[in-house]
Amino acid sequence: MPRTAETASYRLNHVMLRVKDPKISLAFYQDILGMDLIDTHEASDFTLYFLAYQHQKGVPRGEREAVLELTHNHGTENDSSFSYHNGNQEPKGFGHLCVSVDDIEKACARFEDKGVKFQKKLTDGKMKNIAFILDPDNYWIEIISFAKPQ
Repeated sequence: MPRTAETASYRLNHVMLRVKDPKISLAFYQDILGMDLIDTHEASDFTLYFLAYQHQKGVPRGEREAVLELTHNHGTENDSSFSYHNGNQEPKGFGHLCVSVDDIEKACARFEDKGVKFQKKLTDGKMKNIAFILDPDNYWIEIISFAKPQ
């Protein structure tokens, strides 16, 4: 069904993931995936971290698209047995995030060099054009190539 005039201005602003240890997760999303921390919000029992690629510099967080919110419930980092359900085991639910890159082979080689865990390497399975890496909380991140402009 096509967009209507009433929904023409709507956009998907952000997705939220709960993370056990914000220091480890922020390092992953910033250093491994190259996202920038664009905003934080701290409350008494949780902290929100907003990350994005800076392709939309100068656009306020509420008007941007494709923002990742990492929510840390204080204290989870101190419990060695604590983990979040990533949605890919039973009961299944949430599946994955997806990041597009200009050179998937180069990106995957970089991930391997940095010790990133893979759920699926390019050489695994039938689909040789996608990979899945795992973040520190075992959320799946699909890696795909985007078409380069001609």
